[in-house]
Amino acid sequence: MSLALEAVTLTYPDGDGRLTALDEVSLTVPAGRLTAVVGPSGSGKSSLLAVAATLVTPDRGRVVVAGTDTAGLDRAGRAALRRDTIGIVFQQPNLLPSLTALEQLQVMAHLAGRPPASVRDRAMGLLDAVGLADRAGRRPHQLSGGQRQRVNIARALMNEPAVLLVDEPTSALDHERGAAVVALLTELTRTRGTATVLVTHDHAHLAGADETVTVHDGRLTRPATV
Repeated sequence: MSLALEAVTLTYPDGDGRLTALDEVSLTVPAGRLTAVVGPSGSGKSSLLAVAATLVTPDRGRVVVAGTDTAGLDRAGRAALRRDTIGIVFQQPNLLPSLTALEQLQVMAHLAGRPPASVRDRAMGLLDAVGLADRAGRRPHQLSGGQRQRVNIARALMNEPAVLLVDEPTSALDHERGAAVVALLTELTRTRGTATVLVTHDHAHLAGADETVTVHDGRLTRPATV
């Protein structure tokens, strides 16, 4: 399995007590498979992604990413794991306004210390995979919302992650563009062999998922009620 959460519990301080964000959650996502996570606002979906991304350490349970038990990693080790093994697609693309689409990807490879000679070809290949090779020289303000989100996805794949975590990628898009983005994520999951977790509020975009799970009050159930 490329991603495994085993009996994960996460709590936050809440006044004099603690609020349970995740309650004994277990989830496995194999390479080349897409798992969709649905549930109401405040149910624990974002907490699940944060734990899977090693951005938050759970109170109890194990998080294993591409064979690495993250409990044994210090802060620097978790940062290196995120850089080299985990791709994150945030709800808003947050592209750097002064950089072209090509440069958005190149800077990710530069931060990872990849050899410059191979970086441009890989970046262009990913832009081609998301249908934007002809927009490589465009800056964010010259791209549509759907195009910016596709650059965001390509950027997350630049360092060949084993795990891809995607947070509400269609929230700012109309139905047609949102469906296209989810279809692209599904295709890339298969062709790139990533273990993909897609958090979404839109049940209309679940058809391509290999599994759909529901988070409610911090607990995970399957199959989902959709």
